Amino acid sequence: MYNHSAARAYQDASSHAGSPREREAALLIKAAAKLQRTKSPECTREQLDEALTFNRKIWTLFVGELMSETHEMPKELRQNLVNLGIFTFNHTLRIMTEPDKASVDSLININRNIAEGLRADG
Repeated sequence: MYNHSAARAYQDASSHAGSPREREAALLIKAAAKLQRTKSPECTREQLDEALTFNRKIWTLFVGELMSETHEMPKELRQNLVNLGIFTFNHTLRIMTEPDKASVDSLININRNIAEGLRADG
């Protein structure tokens, strides 16, 4: 069954004040926080999978938007972000098949760095 949590989070963020970039940054920070919590020794496999799935869904939304030729972002920058999205998808699959909580660090760092860039440009 499809979990609409990422889409719902995106809609919830859209309903709050702030620029679209600020809302996107907030979603990336939320996903990074969920991933960070999976590093706790008490974290279950189910919680890890939920955090990874949430992050993947956020990135799926972003990549879908970035693929639009009418997106205002320069094409080269959009392509770089799409490539990060592809890395995120592949890395997530690796973690889901071979769970290693330390492997989420790269996803956390990507989300935080992109969020920082969105906030700086907004």
